[in-house]
Formats: sequence, C-alpha cells, structure tokens
Amino acid sequence: MTPDAHNQPPLAPFRYVAGRAAWQACLRDLQAAPRLAIDLEANSMFAYRERACLIQISTANADYILDPLADLDFSPLGVIIANPAVEKIFHAAEYDLILMGRDYGWQLSNLFDTMWAARILGYQQIGLANLLDKYFGLHISKRFQKANWCHRPLSAGELAYAQKDTHYLPALRDRLAAELDARGHTVEAAEIFAEQTHVRLPDNGFDPDGFWHINGAYDLAPAEQAVLKALYLFREREAKRRDAPHFKVLSDRTLLELATTAPTRTADLGRIHGMSEGQQQRYGRNILHVIAEAADAPPPQPPKRQPRLPEAVLNRYDLLHRWRKARAQARGVESDVVMSRDSLWAIAKANPRTLDELQALNTLGPWRLATYGDELLRIGARD
Repeated sequence: MTPDAHNQPPLAPFRYVAGRAAWQACLRDLQAAPRLAIDLEANSMFAYRERACLIQISTANADYILDPLADLDFSPLGVIIANPAVEKIFHAAEYDLILMGRDYGWQLSNLFDTMWAARILGYQQIGLANLLDKYFGLHISKRFQKANWCHRPLSAGELAYAQKDTHYLPALRDRLAAELDARGHTVEAAEIFAEQTHVRLPDNGFDPDGFWHINGAYDLAPAEQAVLKALYLFREREAKRRDAPHFKVLSDRTLLELATTAPTRTADLGRIHGMSEGQQQRYGRNILHVIAEAADAPPPQPPKRQPRLPEAVLNRYDLLHRWRKARAQARGVESDVVMSRDSLWAIAKANPRTLDELQALNTLGPWRLATYGDELLRIGARD
C-alpha cells in the first residue's frame, strides 16, 4: 500500500485544558461531537501506583490536552464516554479503559479500536506509528513514549507528541473501516470492539505471597524462600514509601539472587545482579538486616495448586486450540482474533451440545456464534 501523504490531516495548535474556562469551551465541543479520538498518558514507569496524567481528545474542530492534575471536574466527560451515540476511537484501548475505570469510574461504550482493526485485517505491524507510516507516510518519533507524564511543566516536545496520539486517529479509523467493509469484516469488528470495552479492573491490593510468582521461586530451598519473601515485603514497603515502581527499588531477578547468595557484608552487594551503587547506598544496610532476620523465619508454605482438570476437558481444549490455530492461519491473523483462550476453556469445560447451550455460556457474540458455532459443536461431539 502506498502512503497517501496528500491526505495527511493538517496539524493545528493543540488546546491545553487546565483551567475552568478552557474546560467549559472544550466540553461544549465534546458534547456536540459525533465521535472522539481519545488517548491517555500515565506514569507507570515512575510511580508506586500509576495514574492518568494526561487525557488527549481530538474532535473535528480541535485537539485538546486535558490535565488531570488540575483542579477540574471531568465527570461530564464520563457521561460522553458512556454515551453509545458517540463513537470513541482509541488505539489499543485496554490499558486506557482500565485507567478510566479505576481512576474515574467511567465505562465506555461504542468503541472503534484502530489496533484491533489492523489485527482483524491481518496486519503484522500494528503499532500506531507503523500504521500512520503505512497509510499517510507519517514518521512519528517515539522519543517521549516512556516519559513521566505527571511531571510539570511538560515540554513543548512532550505536548506535541501527546497531541499526535489522537490527532490522526479519525483519519486512520476511516481508512481501516473502509478496508474492514471491503473485506466483509465490519460486523466481526464491531463485535470485537464491543468485547474490548469490558475490561477487568486489576486488584491493586498487595499480596504478601505474590513472591511465588517470581520466576524461580519454587526452585529455591525452603530457607531461601523465606529470605525471598522477606525481601519481597521489604521492596513493597520501600516502593510505597518512595512512591516508586517496584522494579526501580529492586528487580525480581535481584531479589532472587539476594535470596540465593544471602550476602552478609555491604561489599558483597556490589556483586549482585542489578544492584547499582545508588541502590547499595539507599538500601544496602536494610537489605542485610532483612536477610539476617529471615534466617530465623519459618519457610513459607507454597500455595495449594489447583486440581488438575479432567482428561476429557483437556482433550477438548486441545482440539479447540488446534481448530483455532488452523482457522487463524487460514485467515492470516493471530489466533485470538478468531477466539479468546478464555472462550476456548469455557467451551471445553461446559461441552455444549446445541447452539442454545453454546449461546448460554455468554462467551461468544452473535457473529462468532453464527460463524463458528456448528464447527465448535462438532468438535465437542467427538467425545
């Protein structure tokens, strides 16, 4: 496909919204718009618990950059977000929808996700920068991709980067929608977009036994597991106190190496993977104290493993998994475009015998049910 540089949406100055008058003017435009392009920026690389730091919204009239750190009531935006009459255009919406749901309690309806549209069309390069280059010959710098969006003031370069995340989305949406229609995927895409609006909000509570999820934890000796747990709890306390992400205090690999080597001197810490001089100075004495105290702690008990599923269920899942892979390869798409793994497990466990029983699982939308239902039932009938 040749990029259409002549149809690049012109880039006008953005409008920064951090005051009440600017917000009221912005809101009037948003309330009149039939569709909005939206993106959020967060500070997950810089905070103990990330939060929304910018909300970018583009209409046909302007590009807005809303400042969530300003003392403004953005609740009217939540009403628009929930309005099914207004289309909301995102690129890779899932993380943004989680932020909106957790930080503001907003639930989105009427989504067009340009990343999922590209996936349904079978494209391999589905990043926003890749698609803007493909369709419009635009080259978007990734310089600020991992910026701390909650620092103030933001630079002109950072704000320009943020603007471009939504400015081109409506034009990109139109190009992708035309392709979906031409290939007969419009109904399928609408079903997938609707599914993407139902996100699972993460449980932000700290799990003191979460150290078992560290790769290699089960391979340690019981005494080493006690040290690992103590270090894991220490990292949590420090991350919370410093308002820093866990990996910026100590990485999982560093925790594991500390647990297996159990250093007793500050000089030994310099030989631990990931222990910079700054970390040694900040945490060294406390780390040694935690390790020494953990030597007398009882070994933690591993969590009870889930009982193994019946062989019939595992066999059905294997058949469904192979069916999905073949379907995806025939279409030239990734397997989860055809069907999610959760849906495969739900079908494998329930083993529905009729379309009504399959529909009652509430794991497939109408398009997938009509398109794949009979095939799925035939797989179950092989038992």
